[in-house]
Amino acid sequence: MRHEKVTFPNGRGQMLAGRIDYPLTGDPIGYALYAHCFTCSKNLRAIGRITETLAAHGIATLRFDFTGLGQSEGEFADTNFSTSIDDFMAATHFLRDNYEAPEIVIGHSLGGAVALATVPDLPQVKSVVTVAAPATPEHILQHLEQDIATIHAKGAAEVQLAGRPITIKDQLLHDIEGVDLSERIGSLGKPLLVLHSPIDNTVGIDNAAAIFEAARHPKSFVSLDSADHLITDDGDARYVAEVIASWATRYISGDLTSHSQPDFVAGAPESVTIVRTEKGFRTDIISNGFPLVADEPASVGGGNTGPTPYDYLLSALGACTSMTLRMYADKKEWPLESVTVRLTHRKVHAADCELCETERGMVDEMTREITLVGDLAEDQRQRLLAIAERCPVHKTMHGEVAIHTRLAG
Repeated sequence: MRHEKVTFPNGRGQMLAGRIDYPLTGDPIGYALYAHCFTCSKNLRAIGRITETLAAHGIATLRFDFTGLGQSEGEFADTNFSTSIDDFMAATHFLRDNYEAPEIVIGHSLGGAVALATVPDLPQVKSVVTVAAPATPEHILQHLEQDIATIHAKGAAEVQLAGRPITIKDQLLHDIEGVDLSERIGSLGKPLLVLHSPIDNTVGIDNAAAIFEAARHPKSFVSLDSADHLITDDGDARYVAEVIASWATRYISGDLTSHSQPDFVAGAPESVTIVRTEKGFRTDIISNGFPLVADEPASVGGGNTGPTPYDYLLSALGACTSMTLRMYADKKEWPLESVTVRLTHRKVHAADCELCETERGMVDEMTREITLVGDLAEDQRQRLLAIAERCPVHKTMHGEVAIHTRLAG
């Protein structure tokens, strides 16, 4: 995934910070706009995972910080629902004027309410997605119940939201009081996809029901099962993106299948592994037709967006070990239920390595701990331990390996 940092002014002259996440190669088949949750920022982990997955499908996404949040200018205490709508409009106009108008808008939590309130005035938008969105901005009041009296009396108060202090002014409460989105939702005039978890403790599932009931067809609802409000699990975030990409096939002008693989792997045989590194250490990999990502930890200058090359080496050894034991046990018809392999890697002094022939310098030491589950006899367990030493990757790593390197023509 490629990205570009952007800035653009809102209607009050403040500069908002944004980031556009692009497909790895080629032009986007369409653009999406992502509005984050109340007091969050564009750098919320879930947003990155969602936009990364959308990019794999060829969709470029602008995610931006609302006024006073993240890297955007202004004071958050001076914002309200109306200013958020203004920021959202500024973002859509920025995309329209400098790239392409967004065909999909995605609103997470309060960002979803902002999207629902704004989209009826945006004819270029073709579809709307809400993720854990409230049916009305007044939902915020439920999280301020203990502070509302103080805010009204003093004009402002510092409250705890999402575990951090946030100053809320009286003007925000007045701005959202009495806001009814049902009419706006009913007049969307766009296909709507509602994504919500039934166990969301921040914005209850009843909000999804209210949004869905107020909307006209075409409309769809997908339950996020065990996901939390901020979609903190990477698997849940990627699932959200896959659902959006599949659903948007009907509503986006480009061909979603055209970016199933980046063009630098076009025509490559299935057995070929191809990697590409552009900026930084993040590396995109296509291995046997499957997309992977490698990176380095932040401590050494990487972005920590994927396993390191050594992590993949351990993964190869572990997967080969597990598969080999599975194959052997099945052939012998032994009651092996599962194999778990835990691996570690470190650099050690040769003098400290009991199994190494090298006597000086540093050597690589890998530790492999195998857990076998099943009603196995002790001699069967010991035999499987011995078979682990014979897995193909293990033998390759211990054997003579010839690596031929050349520059491509």
